[in-house]
Amino acid sequence: MGRWERALDAAGVDGARLRGEYGQQREQAARYKREAVLAAELLLPPGLVPHVIAATAFMHRTDGLLDSGPVAERRQAYARWEREVADGLATGDSGNPQLRPLLNTVAAHPVLHDRILDYLDTALLDLDFTGFTTEADYQRYLDGYSLPAFMVVAALLGPDRDQTAYRAGCRTFIDASQRLDFVNDLAEDLADGRLTIPSQTLEQHRVTRADLEQARDLPTVRALITGLLDQVDRTLARGRAVVELVPPAHRPMVRCMVRLDELTSAAARADIPALLRRPAGPRKPAAALLAREYLRPAAAR
Repeated sequence: MGRWERALDAAGVDGARLRGEYGQQREQAARYKREAVLAAELLLPPGLVPHVIAATAFMHRTDGLLDSGPVAERRQAYARWEREVADGLATGDSGNPQLRPLLNTVAAHPVLHDRILDYLDTALLDLDFTGFTTEADYQRYLDGYSLPAFMVVAALLGPDRDQTAYRAGCRTFIDASQRLDFVNDLAEDLADGRLTIPSQTLEQHRVTRADLEQARDLPTVRALITGLLDQVDRTLARGRAVVELVPPAHRPMVRCMVRLDELTSAAARADIPALLRRPAGPRKPAAALLAREYLRPAAAR
């Protein structure tokens, strides 16, 4: 019996149909981010793995509806999906094989129910995103979209009962992680017509949108991006406290998430001119990190 089958058994996922549907969710999540699926399978308790994958696949499916096609069609597709998910949560069942694993996961982990509804209430904010004027605009986006989206998966990693302190820790971590994504994906976002750095921040550094779109290697541009990465690193240092807010068995996974962001920030800082053309990524260090966490003695976790 393979690792995945053992995880399904440990999670109490019974029946050939439901097990097959969880397997399809695993394949979809792996196509989007294979390393995240591998990390979950290696670092989390087996009984939690299928549930984390179901929540992750739901996130990717929802994001895909919001990202693909003309805006009007995306809005309509999302509205249909939102109704279908809400109906499924209300009844506990669905005729959609894309949704049944999530509903089974919610039954096993009721904390996820309200986190899904929170996310559905705010997901359109990303579709309507036009950019930020001030840092305060970014912080509102963080509370209105980034944190609810993150909590769809993160709620499964937190404590079983009161998650108030944990949610606050997640807010600090996702502040750093979202800001890092915006800096690291700058070239790709600009190519899609999205500027994710507040316009007032550009003005303070005397940088124009054209400077970024044309990948101009200017001292002002370097200072801008360095300053943003400094913010990332300061916030990430505080966000590391979230590791101690999760059950011990979940800490290797959360520690790996934090460390991957630290490595990504370092990779971005190492070649800022290249960052204006493509994202940075610590592929080999990330693999080494995953192996180190997996091999860490249980007593040290």
